[in-house]
Amino acid sequence: MRWLALAGLVIVLDQASKLAIDHLFTYGQRVNVLPVFDLILVYNHGAAFSFLASEPGWQRWLFTLLGLIAAAVIVWLLRRQSRAAEPGRARFSIALALILGGALGNVIDRVAYGHVIDFLLFYWRDWYYPAFNLADSAITCGAVLLVIDELFRDRAKN
Repeated sequence: MRWLALAGLVIVLDQASKLAIDHLFTYGQRVNVLPVFDLILVYNHGAAFSFLASEPGWQRWLFTLLGLIAAAVIVWLLRRQSRAAEPGRARFSIALALILGGALGNVIDRVAYGHVIDFLLFYWRDWYYPAFNLADSAITCGAVLLVIDELFRDRAKN
């Protein structure tokens, strides 16, 4: 399936970027790229926005399990979508593939290292957005694309 290939590409790009940063940087090292963007090596033991990061370690397995369940549901939805052969549903499938690749990219980190490698840091003056990675970006883009798809589907019905 081409959608699984897209998810695989997201995983490869995510893992390659994380390995490169983890190899080239020391923990906490920060390199300015633009006036509003730095590369930084940090580890996230929690989920989005470091949710539950201060817990003693059980959250690693909870978020791994949630990522695997999400992946299974997405693969099921993609298979169901391909069998339904609804025209014009490519946007929906791309969105799911992006979310799938991102979720599995972060699951790989949790299983292999016990944390997720984050390295993209955006900020403005004294305001900082939490560091994130390509997997997080893929999940976010996929979620936005799902909303856009639903808005267009709803509009087409009316």
